[in-house]
Amino acid sequence: LNEGFTVFVERKILGRMQGKEAAEFSAIIGHKALAESVELYGNDHPFTALRPCLRGEDPDDAFSSVPYEKGFNLLYYLEKHLGGAEVFEPYVKAHVQEFAGRSINTDDWKAFLYSFMEKTFGQEKVELLNKVDWEAWLAGTGMPPVDNKFDDTLAKACNCLCKKWDDSRHEAKPTQFSPKDLDEFTSTQTVVFLERVSEIAPLPHPHLDLMDELYKLTEVRNSEIRFRWQMICLKADYEKIYPEVVAFSTTMGRMKFCRPLLRSLYLAKNGAELARKSFMAHKSFFHPIASGMIAKDLGLAK
Repeated sequence: LNEGFTVFVERKILGRMQGKEAAEFSAIIGHKALAESVELYGNDHPFTALRPCLRGEDPDDAFSSVPYEKGFNLLYYLEKHLGGAEVFEPYVKAHVQEFAGRSINTDDWKAFLYSFMEKTFGQEKVELLNKVDWEAWLAGTGMPPVDNKFDDTLAKACNCLCKKWDDSRHEAKPTQFSPKDLDEFTSTQTVVFLERVSEIAPLPHPHLDLMDELYKLTEVRNSEIRFRWQMICLKADYEKIYPEVVAFSTTMGRMKFCRPLLRSLYLAKNGAELARKSFMAHKSFFHPIASGMIAKDLGLAK
């Protein structure tokens, strides 16, 4: 939940700077990352709970998007449930002032939330808090118990472009695409477009050739875009991308990128040995936590 607060405040700042649509768009991307983490662990895995039991477990194995995005979703839900930003933002400020420089647990957080709402807004808010399914939110595994709905205004163009590519998969030479398709997209919209493409069945290799020819995705240095493009290609066993995957995953130390890339390369056609050799050749480059988890993914852990 601590990380959930950081993401919640981050998106508040984004909303102030770029508008509510941008903040909600970021939440859509985060929700996708959360779903991927839950899928990786399994819906019933204890590491998908906001308050996981780590007794007897290696805490490093629990590192994922879950605390960030599931925590954010709880706070987003509470804000809506309690009456909106005018009620919740004063609480967030008071929370920071109350606990600055201190280490707290979930019970401390919850007690202060109740206390603040009662003192500031009265018994009505306490009754609303009592209606929250705390057990499901904090101890429940899998996706959040409430499916928050985010403003998808900025996602609509991404979804439409993805659908065009999906609909064209049986055409030998699609002609309805242009380098200008992405001209009006922000980098975040390009990320979401690629995420949508990753959710459909793999496109034929000639279509991936065309997509790269038009959009120059292999040349992009933005790590978020680069990562998603390479994941799309790996899912399709598109071997042209393998050298790029090795180059990126062994020079970008962030585990959110290097671990899924090497794991996906390992699972891709003719990619297992390359993934293992690349990892072993650069093992000292990775953070010890990343190194240990990647080794497990590649069947190299002792």
